[in-house]
Amino acid sequence: MLDGWFLWFILFWVVFLISMFAIGGFFMFRKFLQRLPKEDGKSDLDWQDYYLEKTRHLWKQKEKDLLEDLVEPVPELFRDVARAKIAGRIGQLAIKENSSTITLDLIIRGYIMATPKRDHKFLMKRLKEKQIDYSPYKALF
Repeated sequence: MLDGWFLWFILFWVVFLISMFAIGGFFMFRKFLQRLPKEDGKSDLDWQDYYLEKTRHLWKQKEKDLLEDLVEPVPELFRDVARAKIAGRIGQLAIKENSSTITLDLIIRGYIMATPKRDHKFLMKRLKEKQIDYSPYKALF
């Protein structure tokens, strides 16, 4: 029979494993939903990859560095996904507006549109540090 601390260890381990499987399953399911094709036959991730590929040549090193600076607070494990999502939205705006280069305006608007509201405080703080006026984007926040 299981007694004392060993029983508690087994119970803790069971709860821990079920919790970890649930969390992992949640994120895998979200990724699965993003890969499902929409009405146009392409998924959200297909469109993101399309915009990244079409606008890769428009990025200058200064803009790449700014994007890297903006995704810095994202945990390293998820940073590549966040960078691709934001860059994809920026690329979508650039194509929509027939832009010949990625500008600061496109980066700020794309970041705001691609991230949840809780990340906007960080963006405003980072833009203040870099002495960039973000008042024209108040309506997007």
